[in-house]
Amino acid sequence: MDPDTSPKPETAPKPELDADTLAFAARVFQYARMGHAEELAELFGQGLPANLRNDKGDSLLMLAAYNGQAEATRVILEAGGDPELANDRGQTPLAGAAFKGDRDIANLLLAHGAAVDGTGTGSRTALMTAAMFNRTEMVALLLAHGADPDRRDGAGQTAAALADSMGAADTPAQLAGAKRPGTTG
Repeated sequence: MDPDTSPKPETAPKPELDADTLAFAARVFQYARMGHAEELAELFGQGLPANLRNDKGDSLLMLAAYNGQAEATRVILEAGGDPELANDRGQTPLAGAAFKGDRDIANLLLAHGAAVDGTGTGSRTALMTAAMFNRTEMVALLLAHGADPDRRDGAGQTAAALADSMGAADTPAQLAGAKRPGTTG
C-alpha cells in the first residue's frame, strides 16, 4: 500500500481564478451595489448563490442593503439571501441600514427574518449603530420591532452610552424614555 502523497489541506495551493471569473464576480457585486435587480434575479435563476461574499465578507445582500437598493435587496432575500450573514467586521445588513438611516431597507430585512438585536460576529446591534449616529427615526423603528435598549456590547456599553460617547444630540434621551421589554405602558 502506497502512502498518501496528496497535499495536506493547509499546504495545498489555493486555486487561481482566471480573469473572466474575476470580472464576472466584480460585475455581480456591482449589480448588488447599483441595484440591478433584474440581472441578479436572472443570475439566481441560473444558480448563482444568494449568499455570495466578496473579499471583505460583504454579501450581495449587505451591498444592496447598505447602498439603499430596495428592489435588489428584496430579490436577494427572495433568492435565499441570509439577513443575518455578517461581513468580516461583524456587521449585519440591518446594522448597515441602521447606519445609513434607511427605514425601508430595515423594514424589508426585518420582514425577511433579520433579528432586531442580531450582531453577527460583532457585538453591536443595529439599535446601537442607529443611536451612535443619531438616527432617531431608525431608533424608533427598531424599538417598535422590539430592540432591547438595555442590551450591552462587548465592552459593556448600551446604545445610549455609545450614543453619548459619539456626541449624538437626540438619541440618548430617546433611548432613556424607551419602553423596556417586560414593562407595561
